Amino acid sequence: MKLISWNVNGLRACVKKGFEDFFKETDADIFCVQETKLQEGQIDFAPEGYECYWNYAEKKGYSGTAVFTKKHPLKVWNGIGMEEHDQEGRVITCEFEDFYFVTVYTPNSQNELARLDYRMRWEDDFRMYLKKLEEKKPVIVTGDMNVAHKEIDLKNPKTNRNNAGFTDQEREKFTELLAAGFTDTWRYFYPDQAGVYSWWSYRFKAREKNAGWRIDYFCVSDCLKDRLESAKIHTEVLGSDHCPVELCLKE
Repeated sequence: MKLISWNVNGLRACVKKGFEDFFKETDADIFCVQETKLQEGQIDFAPEGYECYWNYAEKKGYSGTAVFTKKHPLKVWNGIGMEEHDQEGRVITCEFEDFYFVTVYTPNSQNELARLDYRMRWEDDFRMYLKKLEEKKPVIVTGDMNVAHKEIDLKNPKTNRNNAGFTDQEREKFTELLAAGFTDTWRYFYPDQAGVYSWWSYRFKAREKNAGWRIDYFCVSDCLKDRLESAKIHTEVLGSDHCPVELCLKE
């Protein structure tokens, strides 16, 4: 089973830059996107053979997530059931026979860490939400989690320390997620590999220089570890400031 996640930084823009070619070529069982920056009816994208689920932010042109799935879900819902967190279209959950699939676009802490306090509340509430799901069946959670966990996960850790996405607080929350029983699947396969990133700033020719950050993840409940087959980061795929990430599971 092949799963793909991609922060498209505006789906309408990404569609003009080869999104559909990659979508067809990769032929994923479940393909999810973050930062769609859409309202309902603003795009005509309904790939054949897939069911499509959307979560839109109330604010126009901001945030938003979508899931395209060949597998028919038993149930699908948006948000995590908390009003404070459910206005920005950040989470979609699909329940399948033997797992929950959750796509997430984690709130950015912003310049001067303006939203760091909110981000800390989000992290705790989202982790509790995942653990509640896990009481019923294992969880696969994927998306732009807006944190580089360790120094190996970004090109310039020293100059970025305490910038949004690499604060001690955000990194600690990711550690807490793993400690709560989740596996970072890329690191499971490549524990020591440096220099592979999923996001590059549009400034300073960052992608050309590979001055990137690994902030897009597939994490799974620890009990799914024996089903992990492969993990990839598609650094060659353009169209956004992020690239797609992939996880394959044994059926």
